[in-house]
Amino acid sequence: MNKTIHLAGGCFWGAEKYLALLDAVIETDVGYANGTTANPTYEQVCTGASNHAEVVRVVYNGEISDLTYILDQFYKAIDPIAVNQQGEDVGTQYRTGIYYSDKADEPIIRQSIARLQAKHTAPIAVEIAPLTCYYPAEDYHQKYLDKNPQGYCHIGCDLFDEAARH
Repeated sequence: MNKTIHLAGGCFWGAEKYLALLDAVIETDVGYANGTTANPTYEQVCTGASNHAEVVRVVYNGEISDLTYILDQFYKAIDPIAVNQQGEDVGTQYRTGIYYSDKADEPIIRQSIARLQAKHTAPIAVEIAPLTCYYPAEDYHQKYLDKNPQGYCHIGCDLFDEAARH
């Protein structure tokens, strides 16, 4: 049974590449979620005025892996206490978040965040909310690091290597 979750982890280029490497992940694409502008462009999102987050839509095989595993892997790729920033990228579009479409996922997400909080003294800054909207990003953003292997990414190569081994 395939399931979908939308994850915001800073710049979506690296987050998409990393999450796509996980065994249970069947499909990924990048886009803009939970903002106020319909069909935003990258330029509109970058201004912060649209209030969208850069996200990765992750479709995974729920029979191979569960949401807890996907989230645990996601946490490895983010700084969960940073507010509106990941790596050198700063702005509301780079906030971290977990956006769900299946209401049954919410308690799993909240339990996962509680476990993550137990590892940190500062408050966890990962937004948890129902998915209100999702707009796929422009084609040139899709699989960006596959097309541009030397492109910018705030996620270390060691994490990509680890994901590829799982």
